[in-house]
Amino acid sequence: MKTAYIIDQLEKHKIVLPALLNSQEPGGHLWKASPDTWCLLEVTCHLVDEEIDDFRTRLRTALAPQTHPFIPIDPVGWVKSRNYMGQNFESKITDWITEREKSLDWLRGLENPDWQSAFVHDQLGAMSAGKILANWLAHDYMHIRQILRIKHAYLTEVSGQDLSYAGKW
Repeated sequence: MKTAYIIDQLEKHKIVLPALLNSQEPGGHLWKASPDTWCLLEVTCHLVDEEIDDFRTRLRTALAPQTHPFIPIDPVGWVKSRNYMGQNFESKITDWITEREKSLDWLRGLENPDWQSAFVHDQLGAMSAGKILANWLAHDYMHIRQILRIKHAYLTEVSGQDLSYAGKW
């Protein structure tokens, strides 16, 4: 596994994600394509929580399952329980950058990590450190795609134009 590549990509997203999020017009971070979809504020809050409570924590657990127990999380429930819609958008972007920097410092400070070390997830089975690291990057990609979908839907609504000339979406 090319761990250096994955960590470098996670670092590049420190620029990519905030750039995508900050390019919205004022108030645009609250726009939803439909009531059952997330807005950019909710995506941003989710990214912060996943950085802290999911990927960094889960990777720590996988690297040392005997000393770092598995702690269940509730990403879908956090939207309401952590009041995502009541959060400050700009502050959450800053929080995500800060937490990503902490993650990168931690990752780069690991000494000879055993990427095969794992814990057993009750639904997903063995979760190795390497698997979690790769999925961390995949999670970023999924949310970059989600952000772009939100932005495309927003453009469709505010322009009132057929956007098929741009290419197949």
